Amino acid sequence: MIKNFSTPLFMLLFSCFTMAQSSYYFDNKEIKSGTKEHFLIPISTANNSTLIPVTVFNGVKNGKTLGITAGVHGYELAPIMAAQRLITSIDPKKLTGVVIMVQIANMESFLGRSPYVSPIDRKNLGRTFPGNKDGSNTEKVANYITENIIAKADYFLDMHSGDAPEDLIQYGAYYSNTEMPEISNIGKEMAIALGFNHVVVFNTDGKNYMKKNELSLYCTAESFKRGIPSIDIECGRMGIMEETAIKKNEQSVINLLEHLKFILGKSQKSETEKPSIISNRIYTESKFDGIFYPDKKAGEYVKKGMKLGHVTNYFGEVLQTVYAEDDGLLMLIIATPAINKGETLTVIGKTS
Repeated sequence: MIKNFSTPLFMLLFSCFTMAQSSYYFDNKEIKSGTKEHFLIPISTANNSTLIPVTVFNGVKNGKTLGITAGVHGYELAPIMAAQRLITSIDPKKLTGVVIMVQIANMESFLGRSPYVSPIDRKNLGRTFPGNKDGSNTEKVANYITENIIAKADYFLDMHSGDAPEDLIQYGAYYSNTEMPEISNIGKEMAIALGFNHVVVFNTDGKNYMKKNELSLYCTAESFKRGIPSIDIECGRMGIMEETAIKKNEQSVINLLEHLKFILGKSQKSETEKPSIISNRIYTESKFDGIFYPDKKAGEYVKKGMKLGHVTNYFGEVLQTVYAEDDGLLMLIIATPAINKGETLTVIGKTS
C-alpha cells in the first residue's frame, strides 16, 4: 500500500500513465497506441468510383494531430513516392500524437497519368475544396478529405511538386492573414522547419476564398480558413521521378515532425542558412494557343526585360515574346511545348 502519494516513484508512474496514448479511431476502426493502420476509402457516384489510400499513425503518447495530403494532383510523382516511403519512416512507436496521411488523394489522375485534372470528371481536385458530398467524383473526394482529415487536424500539410509541364523550384509555403497572426506565425515556423532554401508566403488578405460563404478551392486554404496552421511543399518538377526530390520530400516531413515535437531527434536540414522569404510573385500568361520555347530554367535569377522565351503558332511564326517583368527568382517556367491561351508561362518571385 502506497501511503506517500508525493513520492518520486509514484509521480513518475502517474506521469507515464497520464501521457500514454489512448486508441485512436478512424473510419470506425481502432488504431492502438504505437501502431499504424492502412485504409482504402471507397468513393462512389452513380456513374463511377475511386479509392483514397490513407495511413493513420497513432503514437505512444498523447499529442496533436497532423494531417498530410499527397497526390492532390496525381501526376506530381515525387511527393506521392515520398509518401510511400513515409509509411515506414514514420515509426508510431516513437511518435507523440497522431498523423493522418493521404497517400494519393487523386487516384484517378494518378492511374490515368493525367496532369492537373481527374480523367473521370475533368475537375481539378486542387481547386475543388471543400467539395460536395453529393457532387461529382472529384467533389466527393474533396468533401471526404475536408470532413475526415482536415477537420481532425491541428496542423496541416499538402505535398506538391511541378506537374507534367512545369519546371519548378523547391520551396515550402505557408498561409498568412493579418487577422490570424498567431496561426500565421505557427505556419511560418512550420514552413521554415521543412528545410528548403525558399519559403513562399500565401497572403490571404482580401482573397475571395477566405470569405465565409465562398469556396476555399485549395486544400490548405480550406484548412487555414478553419483556423489550422497550414503549409505546402513544392518539391519536384515535370512529374519526374527524381530520387533527390523524393528524398527531400520525405526528409522535409520528418523535419516538420521534429519541429512540432511529434518525434524527438536532430534534423538533417542546414542550421546555418535561413531561407529567403518570397512574399510577392509575378505571373506571365500566354496570349495565344501555340508552342512555347523556353530560354531559361527554374532557379535562375533574372533581370527585368530579360527574354525568358517565346510562343509561336503551328508554323513557327512568333506570336509572343516573353520578357521578365521584374528582377527576381524564376520560380516556374513551362518546359514542354504545348501552351494554351491564358495559361501561366512563368512565375518570378521577389526574394528577401
